[in-house]
Amino acid sequence: MQADYFVKKRRNALGFVFLLGAVTFLAIIITEYNVAKGFASLPKAVEWGVANFYPTQESLTKLPDIFDKLIETLLVSVAATTVGAVVAILFAILGSNTTRVNAFFGSVSRGIATIFRNIDVAAWAMILLFSFGQSSLTGYFALFFGSFGFLTRAFVETIDEVSGGAVEALKATGAGYFSIIFQSVIPSSLPQMISWILFMIETNIRSATLIGLLTGSGIGFTFNLYYKSLHYDVASLVVIVIIVAILFIEFVSNYVRRVIL
Repeated sequence: MQADYFVKKRRNALGFVFLLGAVTFLAIIITEYNVAKGFASLPKAVEWGVANFYPTQESLTKLPDIFDKLIETLLVSVAATTVGAVVAILFAILGSNTTRVNAFFGSVSRGIATIFRNIDVAAWAMILLFSFGQSSLTGYFALFFGSFGFLTRAFVETIDEVSGGAVEALKATGAGYFSIIFQSVIPSSLPQMISWILFMIETNIRSATLIGLLTGSGIGFTFNLYYKSLHYDVASLVVIVIIVAILFIEFVSNYVRRVIL
């Protein structure tokens, strides 16, 4: 019996590898991608990067401006995530099987969250450009909509997983709906929710760099500006600052998770 299980497991793994290989081969044919030429170009790309893409002493004079744009990007990312999290909690409570008011509102809440979650933040930025133009507000709303959709789904699963037993116990004692929400659901789910919010902040900081290219704001626009003007030394400094900022935010997030979980 156990041997059959491992044989089936191995067969499924081989089938997946074969399917992945077939899809990859088909994609190469359709896109007419030259694999040999692609690998052969790697040494030249590395050589160009070493020769051109590095900070110089002159580029360090741009560091204050880069930090200003970085702070703008961080603030927009954090603001979009936190406001999106507040709205997501409301929709998650309405959409969770444990706390929903009725099946109709639960389905509507889940449906709205699914729509927002499945539209990429870059697509949101392109859509919002028609309304707000190239500005930080466009980037903020793009990150907000993406955060709202993702966090609603994450919060719904958290509430269903963590709060089920406690909610049933409070219902048995005759507790009201809002008492159950504020005395059981939110306290028991809050640590996991905070963890999801921290993860979303990390993700949004990365996404904000790409969004900045489209919206003409933040650190992404700064990188694009220097890169297109052939100031590769300053562009490389922007990349280094972004990497350091992301690593620092990840370190802080991991520390907070260890404390609260």
